[in-house]
Amino acid sequence: MSSTEQASSVSAGAPSAPEPTATAGLVEPGPVPSSWWKALGVFDLETTGIDVETARIVTAHVGLIDATGASIAHGEWLADPGIEIPEQASAVHGISTERARLEGRPAVEVVAEIIAALRAVFARGVPLVVYNAPYDLTLLDREARRHGLEPLGDVGEIGCVVDPLVIDKAVDTYRKGKRTLEAAAGVYGVVLDDAHDAGADAVAAGRVAQAMAQKFPDRLDVPSTELHDLQVGWCGTQAASFQEYMRRTKDPSFTASGEWPHRSLPGV
Repeated sequence: MSSTEQASSVSAGAPSAPEPTATAGLVEPGPVPSSWWKALGVFDLETTGIDVETARIVTAHVGLIDATGASIAHGEWLADPGIEIPEQASAVHGISTERARLEGRPAVEVVAEIIAALRAVFARGVPLVVYNAPYDLTLLDREARRHGLEPLGDVGEIGCVVDPLVIDKAVDTYRKGKRTLEAAAGVYGVVLDDAHDAGADAVAAGRVAQAMAQKFPDRLDVPSTELHDLQVGWCGTQAASFQEYMRRTKDPSFTASGEWPHRSLPGV
């Protein structure tokens, strides 16, 4: 850990809960820059699967980056998800069921601490970068409910989210190719050496957001609250367009949710 990273780093697999000061570096007061991209929270999960209703958290990273993209505070977690980690998932993030059971902490503790860390980031008044936010934020919500914890809640009421996936589709709509984080990092000149590591992905997503802000100032040089609202509309439009395409070409009954930055409970 570099000298600029503060005591908010939570070691993966620690035998007990972090000290109460574990997220201090995430919540220490400081001036909020006028440009949203100059100070950002970053968040990423690695999980047991792709279905937000059933997947469980395996690893997580919540941190802060400065205007240069350098990590200045972070917390990291390794959880025992309480279920088998499918081989396909382990092949992606490198965490086996055996390792999670041996080194991971109880999921209920990990989920509670992740939510506390995210609240600490929002308390600083900086936006939170989450690549494909509806996945991570919805899965976190379901994990909280599963363990009887108070969910993070309506993010739009407590802070602003920056989702580079939604923004990329809005500002460079007709670019060919994949829209994964790895692909976006390549397009925007961001180094991502350890893809699918929660820390590497979270920081890279923040740096991609910063690169987008500098490349498209005419679209993105707006207050963070306005950018949050723009993404709500952009995601809805993108989902409607994708749904129309899928119904026309593959499945007439296909549906795509345009809810952002998280999805409602099924049936609600």
